[in-house]
Amino acid sequence: MSILQWILILFLLAEAYVPSKRALQMFQQNRYENGRYASWMKQGLGDKLTAMALAGMIALAAMILALIFRPGTVILAAAAAVCAFLLYTDEKGQNYIKPLVVTARVKRQIAVQAVLLFLFSFLLVRTGLSFLSVMAMLVMPWLIVFLTGWITLPVEKSVHAYYLNDAKRILREHTGLISVGITGSYGKTSTKNIMQAMLSEQYNSLMTPASYNTPMGIARTIREMLKPIHKVFICEMGADHVGDITELMNFVHPSIGVVTSIGPQHLLTFGSQENITREKMQMAELLPSDGVAVLNYDNALIREYRIRNQVKVITYGIEYKDADYRAEDISYSASGSSFTVVHGDERIGLETKLLGNLNILNILSAVACARYLGVEWKTIRRAVKNMKQVEHRLELKIINGHRFIDDAFNANPAGSAMALDVLSMMPGRRVIVTPGMIDLGERQAEINREFGRRMKGKADTVILVGRTQTAPIAEGLKETGFDTSDIIIVDTVKEAFAYVYQNTGSQDTILLENDLPDAFSY
Repeated sequence: MSILQWILILFLLAEAYVPSKRALQMFQQNRYENGRYASWMKQGLGDKLTAMALAGMIALAAMILALIFRPGTVILAAAAAVCAFLLYTDEKGQNYIKPLVVTARVKRQIAVQAVLLFLFSFLLVRTGLSFLSVMAMLVMPWLIVFLTGWITLPVEKSVHAYYLNDAKRILREHTGLISVGITGSYGKTSTKNIMQAMLSEQYNSLMTPASYNTPMGIARTIREMLKPIHKVFICEMGADHVGDITELMNFVHPSIGVVTSIGPQHLLTFGSQENITREKMQMAELLPSDGVAVLNYDNALIREYRIRNQVKVITYGIEYKDADYRAEDISYSASGSSFTVVHGDERIGLETKLLGNLNILNILSAVACARYLGVEWKTIRRAVKNMKQVEHRLELKIINGHRFIDDAFNANPAGSAMALDVLSMMPGRRVIVTPGMIDLGERQAEINREFGRRMKGKADTVILVGRTQTAPIAEGLKETGFDTSDIIIVDTVKEAFAYVYQNTGSQDTILLENDLPDAFSY
């Protein structure tokens, strides 16, 4: 190996830096799962690589020159250096919705990826295939991610096992702790935040933060935050595969289980609605015999499910008239909601800053748990009135003098329909900004098309983010006769906000419905 060849390898590795970083970013956004990453590559990779087109052209020109003027090592090294510079310059100008988070896991992946890329570039140069190397280093980082994930998987499993076992030990040693499990296709995080606001009025309680609803997120919460003074642990439990809720129930062992909703969320990974229903209802099936299941009986899939576990069941709803806790006399305004909770002969009026029937359902579930744990109505009323809006869940806010309803977190069919209903009640011009919904399997296009149909009469202007992803929404809008001049299609969220700020006023309302990570903005 000559010095020039080693210099070529160095520049090839520099050229691979940006593609490697972007590939890991997409791998992270696809939950470090090779299957999900492969699915994403089929749909989104082409658009993600457009920024590399110029670098690729230079690489191709360099290869042609190298074939004509052998050995061409200096030319190839120069081409790799230019590609690296162009890619790095482009990367500095990117404004990602969700940038790569360099966790301990990602650091391990970076180390493995670096070794693999070095071996690959060394092999190309050593075997005399250096004329292919500049182009190859633009593509290989996207493929090496698969191998990186496979190589690091045993290590990640060992790390997970250690942290999970330690968290289980802490739970075992925390005698007298009341654990509340919350799951559902949607509404989990809002319900958790509402329940924390309510139960913390009487108990020293801890909830899993943000969207820490996976085994590792829950284990981290327990290991870092759970203290002997805590009496209640409110644990959000997410699932997008069969067996996920079963694993979490066997981990946390809650005595109170809440199922907020069941719908076609994560159909891609669950495979069928039946699998989703069966898995979510493990929250009730795996409770101890002296536990209690708190169930949303407005949801037909929950209501019609036959629980084999003989636990106490408390129901809640708005439409279901025989629910144990029911909301009536619901009214909305730009400042929040008011409603009456009916429980037996009791009728309790409540006011809240939160908007939408789904939030009222979430409040009802928290009320049911609070009353079961002995919290008085006056305490509940105070908590409901004072509780903060849940971030990114129908959150009413003023940004730069414009009124927004921020419903940007993980949109779903029922939630998006409710968000449109709330938008329709607002004064002024009504605008919706959305990239649509994902993870809905074969039904995704039709559900997004129906989403578009629902906008008729509830939104005056629709801003769609991502031309390919939102095509079914545009189709649904056109089917209803929606004025096409009021359908604005943009490539990025930044463009959407620019349009909003230029074309709306302080009396208008803008609904932000879903905020997909970069992997799905195409």
